[in-house]
Amino acid sequence: MDMRVAVVGGGSWGTTVAHLTAHNAPTVLYTRREDVAAAVNEQHMNPRYLAGYALHNDLRASTDLVAVVSKADVLVMGVPSSGFRQTLVDVRPHLRPRVPVVSLAKGFEVGSRKRMTQLVAEEMPGHPVGVLTGPNLAKEILGGNAAAAVLAFTDLVIAERLQHVFSSQLFRVYSSTDVVGCELGGALKNVIALAAGMADGLGTGDNTRAAVMTRGLAEVTRLGVALGGDPATFAGLAGMGDLLATCMSPQSRNRYVGEQLGQGRTIAEIVADMNQVAEGVKSASIVCEIADEYGVYMPIAEQMRACVQQGRSASDAYAGLVKNPAAREIDPD
Repeated sequence: MDMRVAVVGGGSWGTTVAHLTAHNAPTVLYTRREDVAAAVNEQHMNPRYLAGYALHNDLRASTDLVAVVSKADVLVMGVPSSGFRQTLVDVRPHLRPRVPVVSLAKGFEVGSRKRMTQLVAEEMPGHPVGVLTGPNLAKEILGGNAAAAVLAFTDLVIAERLQHVFSSQLFRVYSSTDVVGCELGGALKNVIALAAGMADGLGTGDNTRAAVMTRGLAEVTRLGVALGGDPATFAGLAGMGDLLATCMSPQSRNRYVGEQLGQGRTIAEIVADMNQVAEGVKSASIVCEIADEYGVYMPIAEQMRACVQQGRSASDAYAGLVKNPAAREIDPD
């Protein structure tokens, strides 16, 4: 392809997506770290975040944001939600008009409670904006395992054109026009993954884990639909698929945080030991605030907020869930 791809963010997922697009189009990865850029260019690896995994030989990396962004035909934003807006401000003067922007982040901005595509619309008006999401664990993809994702733009023509940029023989990309639903599925499931990891940390069994994931999906769907998402989206890769992978995988950062909470560690201790972001820690409070505003019942999310914000113990959180009054599993229309 003649399309040039710029990926901003040299963490595990940004690097993996850059590896994928390098199969189809000239791709440059922007990273602030000189050591990461040198490793990608000289060793075709990112040992800081993806030690032992080879990257595409044609992938290049740079610490020069202007040089990377100014030549892009597609901009992929692979930075955490906490730095997303400021990165857009830094990128804005150098990106050509109408260049599509694809968000990889699965979280909300603290304060505004906005999704990342909403931030793009505010800071970079005139640029088509979409999201790439799904059950995608970076190391499994780099290890050669098959996976699938969804690329959502409100304009289906753009989604269908760009899906081929991200696809590979083992990475199947579907198109969608439900940007809101796809983005919410990725952000909301992180909070449920905290609860699933907590169940493992407490030593509960598969019954508990299955109950948490199933009822968690019900919560994600209720709030997602209330915010404008398509119910079908939450039964697909962006909803159930991403939820299952994040709740079950030892590679999941959010599941890890929950597991450590279940084993008695404090949230401050856990976060201090991590070199990457677990979005669910910050999202738990935001999700509950939005749910309260829309009158959506989310008991699992409420207990996770109490754990990460108020210091409630994992055992007390699970006791609180069990005490909830019995109700119908499927709400009538």
